[in-house]
Amino acid sequence: MDNQRLLVIDGFNLLSRAYFATSYQREADQLEKNKYGKTINGMRVFLQKTYQLIARHNISHLVICWDVKREETTRRLEYSEYKATRHALPEPLIEQYESLSLLLPDLGISQLAIAPYEADDVIGALTERWSNETSGHGYIYSNDRDLLQLLNSQTTQIVAKKKEEIMFTETYFKTLYNITPKQWIDVKALLGDPSDNIPGVPGVGEKSALPLIQQYQSVESLYQALPNIDPIFNRYKKKLIAGEEHAKLSKKLVTIDTNIEAVHAIDLMDLQYQQAIHPIQDVLLDFGLKIKIYQ
Repeated sequence: MDNQRLLVIDGFNLLSRAYFATSYQREADQLEKNKYGKTINGMRVFLQKTYQLIARHNISHLVICWDVKREETTRRLEYSEYKATRHALPEPLIEQYESLSLLLPDLGISQLAIAPYEADDVIGALTERWSNETSGHGYIYSNDRDLLQLLNSQTTQIVAKKKEEIMFTETYFKTLYNITPKQWIDVKALLGDPSDNIPGVPGVGEKSALPLIQQYQSVESLYQALPNIDPIFNRYKKKLIAGEEHAKLSKKLVTIDTNIEAVHAIDLMDLQYQQAIHPIQDVLLDFGLKIKIYQ
C-alpha cells in the first residue's frame, strides 16, 4: 500500500458548510429538490467536492466519518455542558444526511459512525492506523482545527478558506506555530472552544495561549512552573490559578481518542474506492444530482 492514499472526510463538517452556503436567506421550501421530493442542495455540493478531492489527490481509499448524536458521546458523559449550547440542525440538513447515508453505498463510498465516539475520534483512529500500517499518505478534509493534533509525516489536513484550500502538513504546522501538532491539544486546552462549550482558562486568549505552550511545552509543565512563571506572563498568573481545573478538563475534552476497538477491527482494504463512472452517474442522475466526476 506504499503508493496508496487515504481520504477521510469529516461528514457533517462538509455537509453543513455545503448546506448553509447554498441555503442562505432561503426558506426550506425554496431549496432545490429532486423528483422524489428530497432536498439536495447540500448533497450536490458535498458530492461534487468529494469527487474533486478524489481526482486532485489521486485517492485510492475513501471514507466519510459521521458524528453520532451529541447526547450519546463520551465527552457529553464526561462533561454535561459539552456542546449543550448548540442549536438543533435544520430539518432539510438532517434529511440530506439521511439521504447521503443511503446513497453512498451505491456510489462505492465507505462511511463510518461509531457510538459513543465523535467523527473526530474515528478520523484520528483511522489516520493513525493508516500511518502505522502503511507507508501511504492520508488526507483529512475538514475545517475543524481540533484535528490539527493528528498531523504527522504521513497525515495532512486540508482546510478550506474562501476560494483556496490550505494544506496543513506537519512541516507547515510546525513552521506556522513553532510547536508540534500534539502540543496543539495544550493550546486548545487553555483557549477552550465556545462553539463546543469547552471552558478553557477564562482570560487566556489567542495572544497568550500559544506563547505559553511554546515556552512551557504542556499544560502540566505550565502549572508546575506557575509559582516561578516568566515575568512576561505575570498578568495571566491569577487567571491560570483560578482556571486550573478548567484547563485540565478542557485538555481531556479536546484530546482526540485514537484507541477505538471498532476502528482497529476494520480491514483497510474495505475502504478502497472503486470508481465505475457509468453506474455512478446513473445513480446520481436518478437522484437529481448533476455532478462532474473527474477521471
